[in-house]
Amino acid sequence: MSVDVPRSIVLLRHAKADWPQVADHERPLAERGRLDAPAAGEWLAGQGITPQLTLCSTATRTRETWKLVVSHLPKRPKTVYEDRLYEAPPGQIIEVINEVADDVRDLLIIGHNPGMQSVADVLAGAADPGAQERMARGFPTAAVAVLRYTGTWKSVEPGSAELTHFWSPHE
Repeated sequence: MSVDVPRSIVLLRHAKADWPQVADHERPLAERGRLDAPAAGEWLAGQGITPQLTLCSTATRTRETWKLVVSHLPKRPKTVYEDRLYEAPPGQIIEVINEVADDVRDLLIIGHNPGMQSVADVLAGAADPGAQERMARGFPTAAVAVLRYTGTWKSVEPGSAELTHFWSPHE
């Protein structure tokens, strides 16, 4: 695939998690999360966003979020559960992005805050003013940031993308 092909980086924070007496990695979705995750899937489908590859943290709440989101997409993308996305800082998320094969045009990453908001802030060299304003208010659970990028995945770096959309289920 040509290096000048426009690509999408879609960042999805997991839906609202419950707080039972389990290790953090094993926390399941709360009832609100089970309602918000499908709404995120519906929004993605409604926007025509169809990732070719999904990289999902291995945490229970991210895997449950993905299961509820993907059921609303027109086509199931290849899914890779990635340990490095659990509680990952922005630099580590960018490292994971840099490893994506260039035949992938649209990438979805499901992870945790503060990493999702931080990497969106770091990558966005430009932004749609409305999307930037909504994201500046926070990156709540089940929120989605869509960034456009042109280049190879190995070339993704701070400031190299444009924030085009930001959606939250409770706006």
